[in-house]
Amino acid sequence: MKHFKLTAEKIVNAFGVNLFRIELTIDCKWGKAGDKGGFIEKEENISGDAWVSGDARVYGDARVSGNARVYGDARVSGNARVYGNAWVYGNARVSGNAQVYGDAHVYGDARVYGDAQVYGNARVYGYAWVYGNAQVSGDARVYGDARVSGNAHVSGDARVYGDAQVYGDAHVYGDAWEKSPLQIQGTRHFICMPKVGFLKIGCIELSINDWGDRFKDIGNENGYTESEIKEYGLHIELAKTLNTQP
Repeated sequence: MKHFKLTAEKIVNAFGVNLFRIELTIDCKWGKAGDKGGFIEKEENISGDAWVSGDARVYGDARVSGNARVYGDARVSGNARVYGNAWVYGNARVSGNAQVYGDAHVYGDARVYGDAQVYGNARVYGYAWVYGNAQVSGDARVYGDARVSGNAHVSGDARVYGDAQVYGDAHVYGDAWEKSPLQIQGTRHFICMPKVGFLKIGCIELSINDWGDRFKDIGNENGYTESEIKEYGLHIELAKTLNTQP
């Protein structure tokens, strides 16, 4: 049995979609029967024991389910999914095919969209954006004006904040980054710092010092030209310089 109903109170959003305020029909952890909630387009937008409250809006084919909560002025739209014990609140926006689940929180003015996923105990807040196929998980925090995109993964106890940008196939975990880790699109392969003290070129990940010792041999083994080996040597030297504070 559903724990809510649509009321006659209606608003029209910027896309011309009718949204209806909801109301609890039973006493539950979210309040007492008769207490008003937020706005949804249709009953299918909410399932399980989930709740939408305040002036929050859920519409399109978006689903809020499990024990999830959407409140404040948050918006969940498109085919987005918010479930488990996840919370989306403040002025946060979750859209596209994005998923927020587990015990994750997305709040402030944060944006999560595309095919991005935020899960575990992760927090995305401030003016941070997570999009593309990016994933933020574990106890990671993404905040400030940070951007995480592409196929990037931020996990563990990592912190990405300020004006940092993590993108491409980069992985950031464990130690915090105080600014964006090095990422370069080289002539032959993409280069990134997947974690402190390490460099990944193509599919090979080594410590920066090991790269300094071995890049010529690895380049020759992989058919690099002399000029390409020289180019990547310069990239490695740059990584050494930056490694004192990634």
